[in-house]
This record gives sequence, C-alpha cells and structure tokens, in this order.
Amino acid sequence: MPRLSDTMKVGVIRTWHKKVGDKVKPGDVLAEVETDKATMDLEAFQDGTLLYIAVKEGQVDVDGIIAIIGKEGEDYKALLDQKPENTAKAEQAATPSTSTKTASPIATAAQPSSSDRVKASPLAKSVAKEKGIDLKSIAGSGEHGRIVKRDVDQITSAPFGKIAASITAPTTISAGDTEIATSQMRQTIANRLSESKFSAPHFYLTTEIDMDACVDARNQINKISASKISYNDIIIKACAVALKSNPGVNVSWYGTKIVVHGDVNIGVAVAIEDGLVVPVIRNADQKSLSQINSEVADKATRAKSRKLGLDEMQGNTFTISNLGMFDIEEFTAIINPPDSCILAVGSIIKKPAVKNDQIVVSNRMKVTLSCDHRSVDGATGAKYLQTLKGLLEQPISLIL
Repeated sequence: MPRLSDTMKVGVIRTWHKKVGDKVKPGDVLAEVETDKATMDLEAFQDGTLLYIAVKEGQVDVDGIIAIIGKEGEDYKALLDQKPENTAKAEQAATPSTSTKTASPIATAAQPSSSDRVKASPLAKSVAKEKGIDLKSIAGSGEHGRIVKRDVDQITSAPFGKIAASITAPTTISAGDTEIATSQMRQTIANRLSESKFSAPHFYLTTEIDMDACVDARNQINKISASKISYNDIIIKACAVALKSNPGVNVSWYGTKIVVHGDVNIGVAVAIEDGLVVPVIRNADQKSLSQINSEVADKATRAKSRKLGLDEMQGNTFTISNLGMFDIEEFTAIINPPDSCILAVGSIIKKPAVKNDQIVVSNRMKVTLSCDHRSVDGATGAKYLQTLKGLLEQPISLIL
C-alpha cells in the first residue's frame, strides 16, 4: 500500500477491478482505494500476472502487502511466509526474472492479525498504561504510524486530554442503537482537528457586516451574467483581496518559523456524505467572480463524488467555512492546518439596523475569524476583518 497523501497511515480497499490470474500491464487499474482524503485508482506499475490478493476489501497499513504480481505459475507463498521484518529485505533481493514482486502502487492489506495490533514503542505503552490511556485513540507520529512517547505526552498535556482519553471506554449499547464504523476520512478529520484545537491557541474575532450593497450588486451582476454568482463567490473573492492587503494573516506556523505566503490560495470547506473536504481555489485574488463560481461548482461536485485529486486539496493558505445556507447566524470554526486562520460565515439576515440615525431594515451577516495566536495577533486579525468588511460593504471595489 503506497502512501498517497502526506497524512495517510492506512488505506481501505473498496473494489477490485482485476482478479487472480488476470494479466496486467503498467497503467491498468487494479483497485479503488479510499484514503483519508479521496477515493483513488491504484494502477499496476509492471507487467505480469496477478498471482495473489491478500484481502478482498478492508483496511491496509501503508507499506502492507495488498497483492503480488509476478510470472504466471511462480511460487509466491514463500514471500508470504516470511516474518514482517524480513519482507522488505526479501523484496529488495527479488528480481523480475527470478522472483515475484509486490505491486508498488497497490496490493492489499496487512494480515488480519496486524489490523488489531497497536504499533507503539515500549516506553509509549508503559506511559499510556500508567496514565490509563487507550493507545487505539492516539495517532502515531513515528515511522509507519508507530506511536511514540511524545504522542502520549501530547494527549496528556492537552486541555481535556484525560477526558478525551477516557471516552474510549466501553459504553452500553441498547437495542435501538446503531454502530457505524468510522471511515478513514472521518478518523483523519478527528485527528487533525483535535491536534489543531489542542495545540494551536485559538482566539476569535466576530464582526457584523452590512450586506445591503452586496445584495444589490449580486442582483445586478446576475441580470447580465451567464454565471449565477453566489454570495459565497463574492465572499471568497473579498477574503482573497483582503489577504493581499493583510499578509500577516496569510501565514502558516511551523514551530521554528512562520511562512508568509506570496500566493493567496483559499480553501473552501465542502460537506460530503461521510465527512468534510477542502478544495483549494488557487490565486483567488487574481480570478474574476465568474471564474471563482465555475471552479467552486466544479470542485464541489467532484468532491461529493470523491473524484478530487489530492493536489486539488492541498496548498491552502486560508480557509472559509460557510454555514449560511443552513440558517446558522453565527459560529466558530477550528483552524484547518497549515493555515493560521479560518473564517466562519453565517446567514444574511434581515434585521433592524441604525443608518444615518434612522432605524431601517438591513441585510446583515456575521463572520467570525479564528486565529492561531502563535502566528497571528489580535490587532492583525482585527485589521483583516476591517478590510474584509469594507470590501463587502463596497463590493464595486472587487470588480474594478
């Protein structure tokens, strides 16, 4: 099983397109594999015959054997009988003319017994036992996902760490309950957002924006435009333009350094059936509203059918989470690493407001900026929101 993304620790075989005995050549699709970010086709990288499939479907550790391709009639059983630590040496010693080969980009799962075994160092096991932590609740940062002491320390040092560890205890299942196995995507979302929430010191800035001019501008644009521009398109464009004026928000924290990004790549959170993906609109500040509209629509559609490429979900420098369409007035969002900020966008609501000392009915929208205080200070985030508010209250500036 190849590592198909930087955060991938396991893959899930969903469907095989080849069966044992089939001839394969480079480029043939062998199976569909679900990673933590997408469902991808796994292709053969060499000519031969599919001699063995380890697991028809299910979870496989990265680098675990999922299939063997070799010459028709070759004996592959000796390879499977070897101890795991000797397998890599055996594969390196194998040659096309004398031995079978494991399929580089595919092949199935680790043996069934390994899926239940937690990979952890002896010290990590000792510390976890002492503190009453279930190792299955921890994502390992060591080689091949191995849990090391620092992973256990991060759990215990994080706010609510002991509570988080305790929720893995068995619970009573009643007759009306249904258990749903968590997908790789859901597990990765849980791990990444837990790490973000408990390691990045979040603070939140909320402002209310007068959207009257924006509503009028959108109505006028859609009367003459072939593309029906959404409020989300306008917000993406405004966020991107505001980032160019406030580069201190367009940053990433890397411990010993802060990276100030030259490009503005906006991640747009999209809900799918079993989780959340974040397609990236690259150089959004340089694109027109119609270009943003077309790209968001295309990527959101492909995201829901799990057809987005990994490169289309990486490289974000800022993220937007919009729940306005669900009649949510205000909320806070967890920062999407490696970003330092994420904007939570609520509904546009008609409400009384004071304009020119008169009470009038106005279209209002609340937005909340979540900031990582390690890299973004309060004043920096506040100035960004001031710029964003000005752009959305005078949207003609986005078209000029």
